[in-house]
Amino acid sequence: MSREIFSKKICISVLTMSVLALTACSQRAEAAQTQNSTITETPAVVAAETKGSGAQFSLEISADGHTYKAGPGAPVSANAETTTESAAETIKETTAPAETKPDYSSMVVGIMFAKDTINVRKDPSTDSEVLGQIAPDSNVSIVKTVSDEWAQVVYENQLGYVARQYITDDRDWRQNLQTGNGYTSGAAVGLDTSWKYAEYSVINSGNAVMYLAPTDRKGIVVGINAGHGTSGGDSVKTWCHPDQTPKVTGGTTSAGATKAVAVSSGMNFSDGTPERKVTLREAQIVRDLLLQKGYDVLMIRDGDDVQLDNVARTVICNNVADCHIAIHWDGDGLGYDKGCFYMSVPEGIKYLPSVASVWQKSERLGECCISGLSDAGNKIFSSGSMDMDLTQTSYSTVPSIDIELGNQSSDHSEEKLYKLAEGLVLGIDRYFNNL
Repeated sequence: MSREIFSKKICISVLTMSVLALTACSQRAEAAQTQNSTITETPAVVAAETKGSGAQFSLEISADGHTYKAGPGAPVSANAETTTESAAETIKETTAPAETKPDYSSMVVGIMFAKDTINVRKDPSTDSEVLGQIAPDSNVSIVKTVSDEWAQVVYENQLGYVARQYITDDRDWRQNLQTGNGYTSGAAVGLDTSWKYAEYSVINSGNAVMYLAPTDRKGIVVGINAGHGTSGGDSVKTWCHPDQTPKVTGGTTSAGATKAVAVSSGMNFSDGTPERKVTLREAQIVRDLLLQKGYDVLMIRDGDDVQLDNVARTVICNNVADCHIAIHWDGDGLGYDKGCFYMSVPEGIKYLPSVASVWQKSERLGECCISGLSDAGNKIFSSGSMDMDLTQTSYSTVPSIDIELGNQSSDHSEEKLYKLAEGLVLGIDRYFNNL
C-alpha cells in the first residue's frame, strides 16, 4: 500500500481522537462555567505520535493546566505522516459529489406497447446481452427505428434494443385481435343452436373461452378440452351416435348402449386428487405453451366447472376450432403408471357421416401427439392407441382425439404436467406442419 494512502488513514484516526479529546475539554469548560470559573489557557496539541509497524498512536491536548489524552487508536503502519493538509484532502475527497447518470428521456420520440414479454438487449442482436425484460401490455419508450427488426428504446435510464415484432402502437391491440371467424381474445363462445348436431346436447348453458396468441399468429385455433368438470353431467344422458345406433365398444358406457352420460365425473388419482382438477391444470399449461408458439386456443373448460356436455363441447370445436383435443387420465384400476395413449377410431363407426370424412385426420393427429409425448420423454402405453367408440368421436367434423396421459397411478406433479404438455405441443406442431 502507498505512503499516501497510509497518511490518509492516520489523518482520519487523528482527527477522530482530536474530536474526542476536545469534547472532553469542552465538557470540563462547561463545568467550570457552572462553578463561575474560567478556562484561561487555549487548548493545544501537546503530542501526537505513532510507534513502529502495526503500533498504535495517541494524542494529548493541554488546556487550563490539564492534559486530555485520546488513544490508543487503531493500529497503523510505520512511516506515515500526519499533516493538516492531508487531513483536509481526506475530508474533501470523502465529500465529493456522486457521479450523475445521463438522462435519456429527452431522446424518447413516442410510446408503443409490448405484445409479449420482451427482452431488452444491449445491442440490436439476439446474441447480445439482455439488460432486462418488459412485461406484456407495458409502455415501451421508443428512441428510433434502427432496422426492420429492431428499435432503440430507453429502459431503466439506459439505451437498449427490442425486436419490433413484439411491439405495437395500438393501445387496444389485444382487444382488436380476432380469429378468422371474428372471435376476439377473451370472448365467451357458447353453443349456437343452429350448428349441426347442436340439438343433441342437453347441457349447454356454459361457455368456452377464446385465447389469441399475441405474436407470430398462425391463424390456427386449437380446441383444448379439459375432461370432466360439469356438475350434474352424470345424471343425464345423450345419444352415443347422431343416428342413435348402439356403441360398438365398451368404456364408461358399455357396448350396445345407445345413450351415455352427458359428462362423467371422472376418477380420483391414487392420492385422492380428482381427475377433473388435473385435466384443467394440464389444459392451462398446454394453452400457455401453444399461445407462445402462435396458436390461438379455444379453452372448452376454463374453470372448475363448465355447463357444457360432451356433445356441446364437440359441436363448439367443430365450428370454432381447427382440431379438438380432450385431455384425460384412464381410470383402469391398475397400481402402476400405464403410460400415454389416444382413443383411436374403431372400424364399426367409420361409416358414420361425421366420422367418415375426418377419421383419418383424427388418427394422424393422435399419432403425432403420441410421437411428441414420446420424444419429450413420456411413457407410452403399448402401441400408443386403443380403439374406443366415444361420443366425441362420433359427433366430430374436425380432427379430434381423446388423449389419455396415464392412469390413476401416474405422476401428476407440476413438473410432470409440463413434460406432458411439451410433448403434446410438439405433436400438435408436427400435425399442422405436416412433419
